[in-house]
Amino acid sequence: MSTIWEAFLNGMLNTTWYEAVAVFAGIASVWYSRKENILVYPVGLINTMIYVFISIKGDLWGEATVNLYYTVMSIYGWWLWLKKDQQQHPLIHVTWSSGKEWISELLFFGAWWAGIFAALSFLKTNFAPGAIPWADAFASASAFTGMWLMTRKKVESWYWWIATNIASIPLYFVKGYVFTSVYYFILLIMAIFGLIEWRRRANAKRNS
Repeated sequence: MSTIWEAFLNGMLNTTWYEAVAVFAGIASVWYSRKENILVYPVGLINTMIYVFISIKGDLWGEATVNLYYTVMSIYGWWLWLKKDQQQHPLIHVTWSSGKEWISELLFFGAWWAGIFAALSFLKTNFAPGAIPWADAFASASAFTGMWLMTRKKVESWYWWIATNIASIPLYFVKGYVFTSVYYFILLIMAIFGLIEWRRRANAKRNS
């Protein structure tokens, strides 16, 4: 236990300024997401671009791919959330996924997990011995799925964010990015509240 505590303290003391900026931008982005505020995307871009660099530096190649994907999807989501109908109302609203959509989401996750796992296994053998293929692939694939669903304002995006956060807490801790590990713990709590909020909004929309 003392060893874990020492690793935690050392990791916090060695936090770089850019990791701290990424963490605070990420927390703000999740807060805006919960509120359905368009600022989720420009603020989130600060977070994702920094984490592309951090992930590559830490041999977290799956996470680097995720954050590159986040960057692209943030631009797409920004555009999609800004779209309005002829009455100038938002074109998309917070809704539940149908059974058919759930199947698509699970297939989407499975395809990404298999692809990332295979790629990381190759990298671990040939270029990046520090990679953790199964865990990194899970965190990455669940994050891919969560981001895809968030752009469409699906309640289920928060389930995938919760899974991503749970997987990422130990993943970054063992790599020495303790501040980021704490960050994912905070995001886990925020994701639970985000799920509650979007469930309420989706039910209100369905019952209106």
